[in-house]
Amino acid sequence: MTMQLRWLNGQPDYTLIWQAMQDYTNTRHADSPDEIWLLEHPAVYTLGQAGKAEHILNAHAIPIVNTDRGGQVTYHGPGQLIAYCLIDLRRQGLYVREYVAKLETAIIQTLAHFGIASERKENAPGVYVRGDSVRNTHYAPDEFVKIAALGVKIRNGRSYHGLSLNVDMDLRPFDGINPCGYAGLGTTDMRSCGQTVSLEQVGQVLSLQLKHQFSATTEKAYE
Repeated sequence: MTMQLRWLNGQPDYTLIWQAMQDYTNTRHADSPDEIWLLEHPAVYTLGQAGKAEHILNAHAIPIVNTDRGGQVTYHGPGQLIAYCLIDLRRQGLYVREYVAKLETAIIQTLAHFGIASERKENAPGVYVRGDSVRNTHYAPDEFVKIAALGVKIRNGRSYHGLSLNVDMDLRPFDGINPCGYAGLGTTDMRSCGQTVSLEQVGQVLSLQLKHQFSATTEKAYE
């Protein structure tokens, strides 16, 4: 089955892309291709379906969107690579836990390609680096610091939403929230781990890793 890879140019509004994901998921059929949408958003906080407003400490002027993905609150903004994964899990023969593990593996292997060691954290979805990987920081050497977040939604056996990987961004907005609902959780990006690369470079590697995880050929489209 072909996987369609779409690069969405500019910084499309979060709510417009969210609606487009729902539209695709609601109207796709058994032979519809799985799709990966790569993009970056303008600054926005998103609160998951069971998210608690108290995890937003100080939004300043950044808009807040209540969404239908899993998880708590996170931040999206320029310099962060988003991969929205519209996957037919039934066709892939995947349960949700297996699907999440594949997303995490794709991120871990992408970071490894750029020389950054990362790992999972038990009972805390996403991908983390250790504090000693982050330059010019107060983190303890073995402290978990988040570099990528996950938030998924499954409808009729098909996924939407996906993952965000911090590449080269202003990290200060993360101070306005308890990231993913964890007070004091540190966040970092690839630049802070010593790798200055473009979103497109990272997207090229990540898309190949996602393709490998879901064993599909990939067609590319730019929009």
